[in-house]
Amino acid sequence: MAKKNDQLASTASPFKVQNLHLKEINIEELIYVIRGQRVMIDSDLAKLYNEETKYLKRSVRTHIKRFPDDFMFELTKEEYASLRCKSSTLKSAGRGQHSKYLPYAFTKNGIAMLSSVLDSDTAIEANIYIMRAFTKTYNLIPPNSDIYHRMAAIEHHQIETDKQINEVIRRLDAKVSPAQGIFYDGQVFDAYQFVCGLVRSATNNIVLIDNYVDETVLTLLDKRDSGVTATIYTQYISQQLQLDITKHNAQYPPIKVERFNHAHDRFLLIDDAVYHIGASIKDLGRKWFAFTKMQDITTEELLSKI
Repeated sequence: MAKKNDQLASTASPFKVQNLHLKEINIEELIYVIRGQRVMIDSDLAKLYNEETKYLKRSVRTHIKRFPDDFMFELTKEEYASLRCKSSTLKSAGRGQHSKYLPYAFTKNGIAMLSSVLDSDTAIEANIYIMRAFTKTYNLIPPNSDIYHRMAAIEHHQIETDKQINEVIRRLDAKVSPAQGIFYDGQVFDAYQFVCGLVRSATNNIVLIDNYVDETVLTLLDKRDSGVTATIYTQYISQQLQLDITKHNAQYPPIKVERFNHAHDRFLLIDDAVYHIGASIKDLGRKWFAFTKMQDITTEELLSKI
């Protein structure tokens, strides 16, 4: 009769009753903070229960009503990829690379519920150790401590930074011109990057009205996309500048340079946008100067005066 009862007990639950050397396992290392909650991953719990992960997940799905979102949730691909980077155990497991392998994360309440679902001596014994480990980590690092506030602040800052980077990428992809900017002494690279952004944003034509031009301006205008025309109006074309233009146009998409001595200020025309420039392009970053986008004038109107 005893043998028959043992057989019935073994068929009632797929989880084997075996003693685990739980004291030799550092359970605290298996507790992660995800979505602001301390959790354990299904594969780690299965090892503690001395069972395969698929059996644990099958039992959970059978009793899914016992596991609301604050008890258990499925990791996203991004969350699991981040977790794999931090955990040598998960790296060696080689799982989680496809959506069907995304693991479940169990909070303390979810793990407590597991003991009733699994209903084995092994699970009960393991859960006692796990609950003690959760209590230990809770006492070591209270959830409302400064370190958690700082971590949350860092995460928020990173999210905002990512938004800004995404906006820059979106603007570059959409070829949205930057509006305007002011630059001070020494901001050579910042000013250069700003003008490069303007040049790259052009889709049809670029016109520069600047009385002081050298070979650096030609190089800057080469940042434009193919098919975008470039014209420079300047008051004086020296022999050296003419030589630079000839050599440049023999190798790169040509830049048209014409004499024009009726302008005191400098202007950069990007398609239909007109920018007033406070200094010559060749002097970017050497002194204070600004780029101002003009709202009440079009490139067609300005060019008609030349």
